[in-house]
Amino acid sequence: MQGIPARSGAGKKTSPGAATADGRAPNAPAAARGPGALDGVTAFFGLRWESPETVRLEIRPELINAGGLLSGVVTYALVDYCMGSTLWAQTSEEERIATISISINYIQTATEGEIVCRTVLDRRNRTTAVLKSHVEAEDGRLLVTAIGSYSIFPRKR
Repeated sequence: MQGIPARSGAGKKTSPGAATADGRAPNAPAAARGPGALDGVTAFFGLRWESPETVRLEIRPELINAGGLLSGVVTYALVDYCMGSTLWAQTSEEERIATISISINYIQTATEGEIVCRTVLDRRNRTTAVLKSHVEAEDGRLLVTAIGSYSIFPRKR
């Protein structure tokens, strides 16, 4: 998740989940704050931030694998970006983050509609963080659970 645009307020944080007048999270990546995407991955998948801790995605035909199911790559990317933005909102301007590992459990799948990933920061210290995520279908079915660890390190000057 390195490369997310600078946080609003030059180091001053708004509380996670606090929304702007248009309902978007001020700390969320650029894709959540306006037109365009954070990068090519978020553009392709169509990730939409509701807050730093909540990311949504509409299932489209190009996200379905040869078996006719939502590709695991899609939900993995959704989890990784949601975990990254959740942690990013809790870092200072001098800190950067990178994924160390994510353990993901694929419970069910979906083939249409919207899915949503919600993440909580379980714990963090100066150099690492642990986060938990779950992905649900729009009908409330649990699709994925995940636990991730992230490295926190100083920004290079």
